[in-house]
Amino acid sequence: MYTIEEFDEQKTRIMKYIVYKRRTEKEVRDKFKNSMEEEILNDIIEYLKDAKYIDDNDYLRKMVQNIMILKTQSIKEIQYKLLSKGIKKDEIERYIYINEEELEEYELNCAKKIILKKSDKDENEIRAYLIRKGYKLENIRKAIDEINQKWKEKLNVNFSITNRKI
Repeated sequence: MYTIEEFDEQKTRIMKYIVYKRRTEKEVRDKFKNSMEEEILNDIIEYLKDAKYIDDNDYLRKMVQNIMILKTQSIKEIQYKLLSKGIKKDEIERYIYINEEELEEYELNCAKKIILKKSDKDENEIRAYLIRKGYKLENIRKAIDEINQKWKEKLNVNFSITNRKI
């Protein structure tokens, strides 16, 4: 058993940790499991979950939004990152199912960005890179087809402009 003073002192330590940067329940447990008793840690985590300082579903949603704004990652890479933070697999899969259309569009756009960035490389090399990164084959194919189509359209427009009779 512990005193109220101990609870408040340990709660303050954990609050400093989670206010600095949003954390999952797993991250908090991993950080403090060796520095305090399990009973007080469990009680503080429950208190913080009730107060919404620790909310894995909110963390999941915000992290995916941040990744979509700042990074070019496949849906698989996002899943692995979330799993490593301690988010439950079924919660991740439910989120992906609900937001499937938006995430598919995001992955397709990321694949296009990577293809354009690596345009000096061989197409098979780029394809292999994207596959290793977890991009879906369908999105890789679509991205390559769309980029090839845009290049063909640009070439045709440029060709027709230069061959115009004045």
